Amino acid sequence: MISLRADKRGITGKKVKNIRESGRIPAVLYGAGENSLLLEVNRKDLEKAFREAGESSLVELEVGDAKKNVLIHDVAYGAIKGELLHVDFLQVRMDKPISADVLLEFEGESPAVKNLGGVLVKVVRVIEVEALPQNLPHSINVDLSGLENIEDKFLVKDLKLPEGVTVHTEPEDVLALIEAPREEEEIKTEETEPSLESIEVVGKKKEKTVEGEEEEAAEAEK
Repeated sequence: MISLRADKRGITGKKVKNIRESGRIPAVLYGAGENSLLLEVNRKDLEKAFREAGESSLVELEVGDAKKNVLIHDVAYGAIKGELLHVDFLQVRMDKPISADVLLEFEGESPAVKNLGGVLVKVVRVIEVEALPQNLPHSINVDLSGLENIEDKFLVKDLKLPEGVTVHTEPEDVLALIEAPREEEEIKTEETEPSLESIEVVGKKKEKTVEGEEEEAAEAEK
């Protein structure tokens, strides 16, 4: 299991900016029927743990002499620079099933794409599952090698789930499909038409500033 060290903190509100400037990230630990704790963690250690664990693999969080089984439940980033601002740790009970979003890993090559020029469309990239914390998978594979014809679909019921893992999605829901190859004229038409991103929206709200996110994080801690 991945391990991560955290220390208790007494700094809240806008002063957490000082924590970030020192290379650490403010955090909150809650769940499993225990009182929440205000923590701080080393930025580089957190980033490494998050890359390896994501939001569905257990992390052993060391707080003082205690070791707690947690999920990295929510990570907040700045809207402008994309810097890491805050993290929530969800403490879990090992004897109680929990729900988590798990990344789908698309693997293999579709014969319909290779031989017929079909277009692979990945409809869903994350799926919600339920399992005991120790059985939560880091990711679930979607084998594309069975998609042999145009309009073939990979459905939820086609997934090979690890033992003890169930999904909160209808069996007939589509995860990936093969579309017919598009004509050259159709592609040119799409390229000349204005995209949604290029259309100016009058009265569009401004993006939140980093300061605004800090204030929201501080309010959440209260």
